[in-house]
Amino acid sequence: MRANFIFSEVWIGLRRNLTMTIAVIITVAVGMAMLGVGLMINAQVGLMKGYWDDKVEVSVFLCGKGTAMPACNGKEATGNQIKALETHIKSIPGVKEVYFENQTAAYKNFKDSYSANKALVDAAKVEDMPQSFRIKLVDPDNYQPIVQAVKGQPGVAQVLDQKELIGPFFVMLDRLAFVALAVAIILVLAAALLIGNTVRLSAFNRRRETGIMRLVGASNLYIQLPFVMEGVIAGLIGGVFSAIILIMAKVFLFEELGSFFGDVTSQLGWNDVAQTITITMVIGVVICVLASFVTLRRYLRV
Repeated sequence: MRANFIFSEVWIGLRRNLTMTIAVIITVAVGMAMLGVGLMINAQVGLMKGYWDDKVEVSVFLCGKGTAMPACNGKEATGNQIKALETHIKSIPGVKEVYFENQTAAYKNFKDSYSANKALVDAAKVEDMPQSFRIKLVDPDNYQPIVQAVKGQPGVAQVLDQKELIGPFFVMLDRLAFVALAVAIILVLAAALLIGNTVRLSAFNRRRETGIMRLVGASNLYIQLPFVMEGVIAGLIGGVFSAIILIMAKVFLFEELGSFFGDVTSQLGWNDVAQTITITMVIGVVICVLASFVTLRRYLRV
């Protein structure tokens, strides 16, 4: 009997404040979706950093025939210079492994990387490829001492660290995640204010009913429960819509991003998405409950 009364009161409240309830649902949905996207971006950045930290190398390109780099002075690296350079690189602290890539191997890697551009592959020749050393580091973030130790050595045309190439991309992703989380916090606050205003309006419209309930001995929790349930329902519906948005973001944004890098180990998994959806829905419901209780404590006077 009591349960039927509570649900009837919830239904009456939702109908009387339909416009405000819809506004709450939309705000909660957008806010939780932005929060979820921010969390997913953070998770994606972590996966990609873990993947690329193992792949990041320092490339030491050697002088070849016709190399235009000023360090070469038009001279090709000799065999003795290459051997001396390899010995020098292996003696540098922080170097994990060293691989020598000749022109044939460089041409093969070039064809694999640009296989989609047939005209570019056909225009390139084996002799156009530079020889290089590929250096794996113990700590990919500590690349500068290795770069400085190799620069200026005889036969070295250019030293390139892949960390410098992908670093700005990760900085951009971190900033995007920060912006998404900041916007989510603003929207969550807006949702809390809307929920509070909706509950206050509902309590005012039903002040006569709540007064009667007080007179017949109803407890504070029993009086407050229908209003709290209204907030919970709005939060759950908003959470469902935010879950749909997050699933769409996974399919159309994060999977495309993962396919761009071409390795499934760096892609955000569905388990991560499910965990994010669970977290955002719980946060959305908790915010709705807290906003309802705080508002009722201030404005429900019967």
